[in-house]
Amino acid sequence: MNKKHILLSTILFLTVIGVIAQPTIEWEKSLGGTGQDNAYCIEQAVDGGYIVVGWTDSNDGDVSGNHSNFLDYWIVKLDSTGSLVWQKALGGTGNDYVWSVKQTTDGGYIVAGQTISSNGDVTTNQGSGDVWLVKLTSSGSISWDKSLGGTNYDGATSIEQTTDGGYIMAGWTESTNGNVTGNHGLRDFWVVKLTSTGSISWQKALGGTGYDVAYSIQQTSDGGYIVAGSSSSSNGDVSTNYGGEDYWVVKLTSTGSISWEKSLGGTQWETAFSIQQTSDGGYIVAGQSESNNGHVTGNHGASDYWVVKLTNSGTIDWQKTLGGSSWDRAKSIKETANGNYIVAGVSSSNNGDVTGNNGNSDYWVVQLNNAGNIDWEKSLGGTANDEGRFIVQTSDGGYIVAGGSNSPNNGDVTGNHNGSEDFWVVKLSASTVGINSITNNIDVDIYPNPNQGVVNINLKELNKVSVKVFNFTNQLIYQKENINTPVFQFNINEPPGFYLVEINCKDDTYRYKLIKE
Repeated sequence: MNKKHILLSTILFLTVIGVIAQPTIEWEKSLGGTGQDNAYCIEQAVDGGYIVVGWTDSNDGDVSGNHSNFLDYWIVKLDSTGSLVWQKALGGTGNDYVWSVKQTTDGGYIVAGQTISSNGDVTTNQGSGDVWLVKLTSSGSISWDKSLGGTNYDGATSIEQTTDGGYIMAGWTESTNGNVTGNHGLRDFWVVKLTSTGSISWQKALGGTGYDVAYSIQQTSDGGYIVAGSSSSSNGDVSTNYGGEDYWVVKLTSTGSISWEKSLGGTQWETAFSIQQTSDGGYIVAGQSESNNGHVTGNHGASDYWVVKLTNSGTIDWQKTLGGSSWDRAKSIKETANGNYIVAGVSSSNNGDVTGNNGNSDYWVVQLNNAGNIDWEKSLGGTANDEGRFIVQTSDGGYIVAGGSNSPNNGDVTGNHNGSEDFWVVKLSASTVGINSITNNIDVDIYPNPNQGVVNINLKELNKVSVKVFNFTNQLIYQKENINTPVFQFNINEPPGFYLVEINCKDDTYRYKLIKE
């Protein structure tokens, strides 16, 4: 390793200097109609806007094209300021629930959830509830759809595109036929590897004789997968149960074999909703805990956010319970560009770690440092029930969080459609001075971050720019000289992880940390 690469590595891991400040709301949007509209996932798109998914039974307001009085997938594309670009209601005459969306390398989107329908946009149904996967173009048209499962209830809670252009999906299955083999009991984790056209490459039912549900999956830097959820089993693939339901974290190889599995929790109920590989090769996992024993310490009462940092082999580095005396549930966690963690979920507390509750339940957003201590926390909402469900860091160093709001246009909430619940999307400013850049002598924009492998650089007025990309071991993986186009795009054709972009223009250098999910 040469001296320059050592310097880059040193710069990359220095804590960004700046005063930690609570972010402010840049904008917020209520989306929906007079029915029930629930958002569950949001991602920043390559154009700087956002894709939001959830379900709706509305057919007025912002919603058109609902297939019945039941629930449809509702896919919403927003621009960078939160204005509606397009929306699609997808489904049939049964209930259709969507939990996950990711942008794909062709500029379109992959969407996953569950369908009870067998008509409308749903081409087949195996019986009861199926996993329903929909591949969309960049404008929201259906490229293909797949129903997967058996004759009982099956659903998908998490999906992402893999480095080979296919997809990895996780959820649950109660079936023992159709596309499902190897079910251990009542309900299993169901992990399915798909080709680029949605055909099954392999599938694995993981669990024991109890209830086991996967909520989050990610491809890891070694080409395998990390999956997390909850388990009440203590047999089959599950080696231990501490009582009630535990976090169950499973590391899989690239072909779906178990490398290791860990149950985490105490004698009460724990559910892991979100997991991500971290820049040190370990994992960060978040959800809820009602325990104050076993692996869990510091419970504040009722249910707390429970954040656990794991090593690469699944050993606990540290754990933190966050919340107050009422019910607090973390739904989403991400490592940020400066090595901290951003967590979002729902809180009914107004004591302990929680301040500023607006009434009933609020979005509760917390930034942790790399040791799990709170940098800042923020309650968002109105006087009714508001539940944050997904958060990502945006290309400007801020955050976008989505979920549902029942609040009647008070507190932080405006534009509610007087239904039972609206999509509520909140854009927060950056919370730390210099959070995006390691050095920032050049005025450029790089987006999206995190990304799925497609990265855009807006060079503005600059010309004759050179771009280099280094992987986590400081190997040069991409280089381009004398770039003169205003917006330059490149692909990271490497596994998920952390990357360093170096931009050189005359005597100035700009270094930027990127996350590929």
